[in-house]
Amino acid sequence: MLAHEKQIAEYEKLILQLKGQNQSSALWSEEELVKLEGKLEELKEKVYSELTPWNRVAISRHPSRPKSLDYIKNICESFTEIYGDRLFADDHAIVAGFAKIGGVKFMVIAQEKGNDTGSRIHRNFGMPHPEGYRKAMRCMRLAAKFKLPVLSLLDTPGAYPGLSAEERGQGWAIAQNLWEMARLPTPIIVLLIGEGCSGGAIGMGVGDVIGMLEHAYYSVISPEGCASILFKDTSKNEMAAGILKIHVEDLLKMGIVDVMIPEPPGGAHQDPSFVYQGVKGFIAEQWNLLKQIPLDSLIEQRYEKFRKLGKFAVEDKEDIV
Repeated sequence: MLAHEKQIAEYEKLILQLKGQNQSSALWSEEELVKLEGKLEELKEKVYSELTPWNRVAISRHPSRPKSLDYIKNICESFTEIYGDRLFADDHAIVAGFAKIGGVKFMVIAQEKGNDTGSRIHRNFGMPHPEGYRKAMRCMRLAAKFKLPVLSLLDTPGAYPGLSAEERGQGWAIAQNLWEMARLPTPIIVLLIGEGCSGGAIGMGVGDVIGMLEHAYYSVISPEGCASILFKDTSKNEMAAGILKIHVEDLLKMGIVDVMIPEPPGGAHQDPSFVYQGVKGFIAEQWNLLKQIPLDSLIEQRYEKFRKLGKFAVEDKEDIV
């Protein structure tokens, strides 16, 4: 349970207890129970309308939040998985394969965290090794060969930072993906469904359109990492989350993402089917737009899109104190 949800959970528990008491002896009238449920809805509305950036980071990491495999299961009519990078091994943090969504054939590549202890260990908590990025690129090349659009689902706390990943060329694998995705001759739709952290996310995040769920986050570094480096104090995570401007409202203004997909009050874990429908609609809408653009123009627009990211201002020395 998330910290901001505790009061809601206590109120829900109280209402359930009162309803249970009424089954043995009618102590509360139906009208009184309806009023209590009305107050519960008011409480939810208040709590969910006052979420801080750190609350939203917690929502993006909620253990019950739908993961990539949940999206694949619920938005794809069919899915045939592809394994391995043909260089070293199969990275379980990356799931990739041929899929059909709304009757359209796609190549889906996704970062998968896992849903329980066993699957999280198996998936390395969604932190890919170099072979994961190479598998993703292998599948994207196949998509270009067969003229299939690519759907990339991002949800990672970052690329795996261990010695084994560095020995096998983590930085090079990510850089190679950036280079090849920028010029891949097929449409690419990118969707952030949870955490989109650092090069681990951008290594699969170069696309023609970038969509983002309402409570996902996208950042060059996690709030914890930022607090540790800038403030030398990991207790300042909440401050860092606010300073980083990592949520969709700010990212839309800066042109880093293009579309926000709404979530139900409290986050995607509260009503996954609502989010699945929104994601499916987003994919269909963007595919209908992208397929009308000539391929040469599409690649040029993609390149220019990422070249324009970031803004700076120049000031006279006299103005700098």
